Amino acid sequence: MSMSFLVKPSNCHHLSSLTAMAMSSTFCPHIPNHLRSIPICSSPTKPISLSLKAFSSQPSNASSTDELPARVGFLGLGIMGSPMAQNLIKSGCDVTVWNRTKSKCDPFISLGAKYKPSPAEVAASCDVTFAMLADPESAVDVALGKDGAASGMSTGKGYVDVSTVDGETSKLISGHIKAAGALFLEAPVSGSKKPAEDGQLIFLTAGDKSLYEIAAPLLDVMGKSRFYLGEVGNGAAMKLVVNMIMGSMMASFSEGLVLTEKIGLDPKVLVEVISQGAISSPMYSLKGPSMIKSLYPTAFPLKHQQKDMRLALGLAESVSQSTPLAAAANELYKVAKSHGLSDEDFSAVIEALKQKLKR
Repeated sequence: MSMSFLVKPSNCHHLSSLTAMAMSSTFCPHIPNHLRSIPICSSPTKPISLSLKAFSSQPSNASSTDELPARVGFLGLGIMGSPMAQNLIKSGCDVTVWNRTKSKCDPFISLGAKYKPSPAEVAASCDVTFAMLADPESAVDVALGKDGAASGMSTGKGYVDVSTVDGETSKLISGHIKAAGALFLEAPVSGSKKPAEDGQLIFLTAGDKSLYEIAAPLLDVMGKSRFYLGEVGNGAAMKLVVNMIMGSMMASFSEGLVLTEKIGLDPKVLVEVISQGAISSPMYSLKGPSMIKSLYPTAFPLKHQQKDMRLALGLAESVSQSTPLAAAANELYKVAKSHGLSDEDFSAVIEALKQKLKR
């Protein structure tokens, strides 16, 4: 029987003893390769629930006095990274931050975070380091470039990349992190700015299971659920599929709004009709009213959506899978980018249709 106990988010100081247990390879069961691609679990996470079953192969007599604060690093303080790091700080974790633009770190320092001038120094000073970067190139540079996180890694440390990248990039980073003796977990998130602020993200994790268990309480501070998907690459692939569907949905929704207005109907009514039917989606209800007003407050930049569409199409190509709808949607996002909408919310893709109609 699996027993569980509740840990309040503010109890981040308990992580150090968990880290000490789970980092010990003699207590981490090996997962056969043929099982590593199978989804292991998903778990709702408010309040944080840690299952004793997950630690059943580890000693249970760890000293209760060994409760030094776990040291958590966070690299990248953009639209998503900022609220994620802030939630960790507010939960009571000992957080050290880094960002290319140092001034973005100042608000976090005022909240109690520490600062280091390079990813390597953050990784060297922390037990678990998170990275939230904009694209594969940035993720590789921060992890493996000059003064990158990998050079600060060593045995007993963990690196959790929550960026959205392709599987090959994730495997490249993983290889260097593990070569340094550390553990690696990819954990891209499903969710945008508001879910990040509310601690309602969904983590799609893959990699070292022992690091997944260590990082679980931290993931629970930042998110509402987490999935463990096996070997490195599976989390990245799942995230790309999710974002491919999301991007295609937004493109189709945009077509519907434009067509509704073109034939003389009220697009506001369309949003209401959709909200009450089988194709209801929180995304439509949230984005629709602003889109009708031609307002696109950035929660997820259009350039990142197009990047994910491109990566998803590459993933499909690698297994000879046809994705004609996603390919067509990707072209629409490319048109939107050509009209200078890269930094607007991805819902601004509707402007690509409006531009076409004006011709």
